[in-house]
Amino acid sequence: MQRIANLLICKDDQVLLLKKPRRNWYVAPGGKMEAGESILVSAIREFTEETNAIPIQPHLKGIYTMVIEENGERKDEWMLFTFIAKDLEGTPFHETKEGVLEWHPVEALHHLPMAEGDRTNLLFAVQQKGMQYGTFVYTTDFSLIKETIQQSSEGEVNNG
Repeated sequence: MQRIANLLICKDDQVLLLKKPRRNWYVAPGGKMEAGESILVSAIREFTEETNAIPIQPHLKGIYTMVIEENGERKDEWMLFTFIAKDLEGTPFHETKEGVLEWHPVEALHHLPMAEGDRTNLLFAVQQKGMQYGTFVYTTDFSLIKETIQQSSEGEVNNG
């Protein structure tokens, strides 16, 4: 199973997003974890590679299972670890081979084009305390079929 770590910067009510060229969807900078790498090291490495900046004091906000199904059959599955940081060091690239980096108001997360599971986890990361856990099931063209979300604060799990 592939493991992915992404990292969202939320500074001055703005978020730094990467607009991917394939679908023109927005994502938090991130990518595949390397063998033996911790999720935190992976998130920082991927963020830095994609932005040319270093996140300051990132922390984990969500752990998700992402599933692709076709005709009820599982085609692919991966784990996503979402981190957030409130600041960064350095000046982010404007454009890289991965896409275009843009600052957007936090409220734009409600309407920018992106996978619906990303919308759910990024909004949680910037607006809520605690951790979120979930499973997102998509079609092969990334239409959301089902999402199951749980949230927890210190010492408790809320199955909502």
